[in-house]
Amino acid sequence: MKKVVMSLGLGLMATLFVAGQQSKPFIKFSETVHDFGDIKEEAGRTAYSFELTNSGGQPLVIHNVTASCGCTAPDWSRTPIPPRGKGFVKATYDPANRPGPFNKTITVASNAQESSVILRITGNVIPRAKTVEDIYPKAMGALRLKAGHLSMTRVAPGTQKVERLEMINTSDKPIKISFERVPAHLTLVAQPAELKPQETGVITATFDASKKNDWGFVSDMVFVLVDGVKDMNNNRLSVSATIEEDYSVLTPQELASAPKAEFADKSFNFGQIKEGTKVTHNYELKNVGKSNLIIRKVKASCGCTAVQPAKMMLAPGESTSIKAEFDSKGRTGRQSKGITVITNDPTASTTILQFTAEVVK
Repeated sequence: MKKVVMSLGLGLMATLFVAGQQSKPFIKFSETVHDFGDIKEEAGRTAYSFELTNSGGQPLVIHNVTASCGCTAPDWSRTPIPPRGKGFVKATYDPANRPGPFNKTITVASNAQESSVILRITGNVIPRAKTVEDIYPKAMGALRLKAGHLSMTRVAPGTQKVERLEMINTSDKPIKISFERVPAHLTLVAQPAELKPQETGVITATFDASKKNDWGFVSDMVFVLVDGVKDMNNNRLSVSATIEEDYSVLTPQELASAPKAEFADKSFNFGQIKEGTKVTHNYELKNVGKSNLIIRKVKASCGCTAVQPAKMMLAPGESTSIKAEFDSKGRTGRQSKGITVITNDPTASTTILQFTAEVVK
C-alpha cells in the first residue's frame, strides 16, 4: 500500500513539474544562424528577420537585443508574445567600408525559460570599385592628393629622408603645381610640375635634419598652389617628422655603458587652486647610467612654462631639476598638461612629465 501511495505521489509531482515548465514562456527560433552569402558593398544595408514562436504557456517578453558590433542594428517584437504566438528579431548589417567576410552575433534576452539566446549572421562583402575621391580624398580644387599630411616618421640627426605623396588632376585642363611657405629644411618638388587633364603625379618631399636645429616631433604647414592660387582654407599640406638618434644600431656593450635618465616622479597633482594663481613643481632628474646624459630638449605642451634645467649635461650620478610653472589665469575646471623631455638615453629618449590641477573661481 505504501509503495502505491509513493508511486502516486511521485507521479503527481512529475505532472506538476511538467505543467509548471509548460506554463513558462519558451522561445523557439526557426533558425539561429543566417548566411547572407555574397553582398555588394554599394547595395547598402541588408536585413534578415529571425522568426520565433512562444511554445510556452505564458506571454513571452523580449527585454533586450544587443549586437556584437556597431555594424549590426537589431530590432525585435516589442509587445508581449502570447502562447503559440509568433514574433521576430531583425538584424540589419551595414557593409559600408567593411569588405570581406563577417561573422557577427546577436544576443536575445527575454523572460523565457532559456533567458539568453545567441543568433548569428555571416556573409561576405564584395567591395565596391574605388572612385577617384576614395583614392585621392584630399581635394585642393582640381588637384586631389592621397592625404593632407605627409609623415616622415623617424629621421636621424644630420641625415635626409625622402617621402612621396601621390596626386591627380581631376579637371579637363592642365594645372601647374607649386609651393609656398616652405622652410629651409624641407624641399618639395611636384613631378610633373604641370599635370595634364586626368594625369597623376607625385609630390616628392625631402626633409634635411641637418638644417633643422630641433629634436623630437616637429611639424610644418606649407601651401600647395594650383595655377599660382593659394587657398588658405583647403590647400594646406602638413609635413611631420620625429628627429631622434637611431639607437637600434648600438651593441649590447654600448647599451650597457649608456646614460640613463631617472625621474623621481613623472606626474604631479597640484590639487585645487584658485583661478589666476601660479603654481610650480620641480621634477628631479638623475643620470643613473654610465656615461654623460645630454638633455636635448624641454618643451611644454601649453601656456605653462617649463624652465630649462641648470645643467644640460649630467655626468653619471649627477642630478638636476626641471621646473614647471602653471599659470591658471583664464582657466577653470580640471587641467592636465605635459612637458616633453628628450635626452640621449637609448632606452627612453623621450619622457612625458605630466601635472594636473582643479582650477576653481
